[in-house]
Amino acid sequence: MFKLKNLLYIATIGLVFSSCSHYQKVLNKGTVEEQYKMAEELYNAKKYSKALDLFVKVTPTYRSKPQMERIEFMIAQSNFNIKDYDLAGYYFERFAEGYPKSSKREEAAFLSAYSYMLAAPRYNLDQTETRRALNSFQSFIDAFPNSNRLDEANKYYKELRYKLEKKAFEIAKGYYTTAPSDPGNYKAAIIAFDNLLTEYLGSEFKEDALFYRLKAAHDLALKSVQRKKLDRIKEAILAYDKLKRNFPETKYLEESAKLLADLQKEQQTLEKS
Repeated sequence: MFKLKNLLYIATIGLVFSSCSHYQKVLNKGTVEEQYKMAEELYNAKKYSKALDLFVKVTPTYRSKPQMERIEFMIAQSNFNIKDYDLAGYYFERFAEGYPKSSKREEAAFLSAYSYMLAAPRYNLDQTETRRALNSFQSFIDAFPNSNRLDEANKYYKELRYKLEKKAFEIAKGYYTTAPSDPGNYKAAIIAFDNLLTEYLGSEFKEDALFYRLKAAHDLALKSVQRKKLDRIKEAILAYDKLKRNFPETKYLEESAKLLADLQKEQQTLEKS
């Protein structure tokens, strides 16, 4: 039994080495036809990294031939399957643009956006990939309004938009929380909250953004030099009015009322003097 196991092990190792040797031979010295055939075999066997090496080899020869459509899709899919999502997104996008009549165009357009989404980092990091994914899903939704993947695309679009909104909100809130030690950040916070509310109409962070914008305007006004204080108090009161107009029963009702009382009290004092 022990000898049989050893023989089986040796035979397996031999097959592996033989397979590797054959692959290297085709990769380095095989004809283009042999390389393409093996690339497809490896792709179907889910050995995507090796398949990619061979697809790269044959691409220059097949670039203007009918096989290139299939090759480009397999290159994109291989990159996706090995989780190189940046490259997968790029190749799927290129496929969708390069083969507008292909039966796989819709699938490629969706997978391009989906790949960019998977490549996107957490909300607190750079969001370049997130914006690219968002734009790609919007393009997919516009181009394929009757797709059976439309609901899925809309779902991912909302998730990506939420992530960008959260990023914008946290940046603006960060300015506000650091303003006590850096007073210039009160203005920066107000501008950042205004930008969020303008760029993301109907944002899930709208109520929070309006409240923190009020807080920033309140603190800026009360800490301003005398000659600027009255005008800034009036601007802060307008911020309160905007919060109440949009959210009459805001969860910040009690706290915002206190901020308003502070502003009105200071306004009365200044107008009497």
